[in-house]
Amino acid sequence: MRRIIANKGIAVVGPSGAPLDEDGVIRGLSVLEQQGFLVHNYYQPQQKMQRFAATDQERLMQIHTAATNPDVQVVMALRGSYGLSRLMPSLDMELLANSGKYFVGYSDFTLMHMRLLARGQISIAGPMLCDDYTRDNLCDYTLNQFADCLNSTRHVVDFHSHGVADMAVQGTLWGGNLAMLVHMLGTPYWTQIDDGILFIEDVGEHPYRVERMLLQLQFAGVLKTQKAILLGDFSGYRLAAHDNGYDFDAMLAYVRSLIDVPVLTGLPFGHIRERATLVVGSQASLLVSANEARLAMEYAL
Repeated sequence: MRRIIANKGIAVVGPSGAPLDEDGVIRGLSVLEQQGFLVHNYYQPQQKMQRFAATDQERLMQIHTAATNPDVQVVMALRGSYGLSRLMPSLDMELLANSGKYFVGYSDFTLMHMRLLARGQISIAGPMLCDDYTRDNLCDYTLNQFADCLNSTRHVVDFHSHGVADMAVQGTLWGGNLAMLVHMLGTPYWTQIDDGILFIEDVGEHPYRVERMLLQLQFAGVLKTQKAILLGDFSGYRLAAHDNGYDFDAMLAYVRSLIDVPVLTGLPFGHIRERATLVVGSQASLLVSANEARLAMEYAL
């Protein structure tokens, strides 16, 4: 596990779901300290409300307070699940965008990435305290990807992608959880990026549901304006007998037949243990040769 170059203050906030293991939270905070962070924990277990890390107002306060703490450089989500949608109308996005903090998370946190992207601010689709820092067997790849990202102004992710022609494109990197992106479409919180490199992932969604969401993005004119579409991990679903051969590959072939934009698979991102760190809003280049892909991101942290 690589250490962070120079001590960085990191705030842990609970914008969405409550942790499933309170003892794990304590372990995770310790791991952050071992990695070299100066930890500021804003999550308090006594504030839990229903399935959420705290009430809406308390979760909102955690985010805003972390953004104004001069000793904090990184704001990391405690967990995903659901809850950030409830805070959308009340988030002070001017405060967050001008705070100089690097907001980190994925899944439900896609909403935060999109809101910051609308203001020209980069953010980090990366680890969250739960479960990346709380699991018994830590994943060096995931934690090292995050450390490497923070320690540089250029970050690279290599992966294998089958069934796509050699290519070289450049564009703004953006995206996140597919359900969250579709959830924002048509709302004041949607941000349209043209000539971009769009990455998407999801978990527990049957291929027909993934297809339906992709078609919604296609019908809305989003997909056709991209330089490339990167598919991360789509797992946690169960096929049925009546699918009759309709699986993820069949769905992918159909989607590829509809659009001229290259659709790549294999991006190591999603609800998986070994997850790459991606800089949302960075200027990215994508090079594919002989089914080997390299995504290089340039940014200023």
